[in-house]
Amino acid sequence: MFEIIDEMRKKAKADLKTIILPEGHDARVLAAAEKIKKENLANIILLDEDALEGQRIDIFAQEFYELRKFKGLTLEEAKATLRNPLYYAAMMVRHGEADGFVAGASHTTPDVVRASIYCLGVDPKFGTVSSCFIMVVPDCEMGERGTFIFADCGVIPQPTARELANIAISTADLEKMVLGFIPKIAMLSYSTKGSARGESVEKIREAVNLVKVAYPDLIIDGEVQLDSAIVPEVAKIKRADDVLKGEANVLIFPNLDAGNISYKLVNRLAKARAIGPILQGLNKPCSDLSRGCTSEEIIDCVVVTAIRSQKKD
Repeated sequence: MFEIIDEMRKKAKADLKTIILPEGHDARVLAAAEKIKKENLANIILLDEDALEGQRIDIFAQEFYELRKFKGLTLEEAKATLRNPLYYAAMMVRHGEADGFVAGASHTTPDVVRASIYCLGVDPKFGTVSSCFIMVVPDCEMGERGTFIFADCGVIPQPTARELANIAISTADLEKMVLGFIPKIAMLSYSTKGSARGESVEKIREAVNLVKVAYPDLIIDGEVQLDSAIVPEVAKIKRADDVLKGEANVLIFPNLDAGNISYKLVNRLAKARAIGPILQGLNKPCSDLSRGCTSEEIIDCVVVTAIRSQKKD
């Protein structure tokens, strides 16, 4: 049913990477780590507060202080922060001691995002940190073999046109790296190419133009309604010259409400496999988790993070 999952796991096995799980106290994380090791999907480093080294905390804290002192952070505050396994793991990745990290089973998304941005930094190629979900929908002929990427589903509440453009670019990059598909990007709206008006519609049009200028070879269109984006028959009716032809496999939502609600709706009602939230736009790969995640969902995120690490070499 989920052949794409098997394909991703084969990719991870082909070039093993080291991924940190900084929530080693969580039973789901421990179960995931055991299965990852058994199936040889990645090398795993488990962390909890008892596993942190005092000398390493001091070294990392000094560097973290230098990175954040412009915000008024003190050295003592930096040391306190680095006693959190989440920040310790992020600094290990920063130093090349691991290839990526996956967290969020017992931390909120803002916690994971802050640690990622503060320690890993924003990749200037993308300029915006966002998140996405790989959605694998069973018995579905739409998208790419029933597979889509939804973004942004967890970081930016009301993205600007520039941020929407950056989200589209980074999501297209992730699709090529992890899934090997040609991205076909739909910038979603309640309007299809002028069928309605509004501030949101204008913002989406501006975002599309920004992407086309920066990456003219990307297949992208907007503003488009969902049915026009993913159903070929509807696309033909609404627009004879439709660029996407109803075959979009990357769906960029106009705001966080739409993205977050949509991924959960498809996950629950269509019984889709939702992999993520995968953080993108950073200098090194990492992934967030839903606090309601299962051990299998943790494995999925580790596999995606490992594949992204391969491409960073």
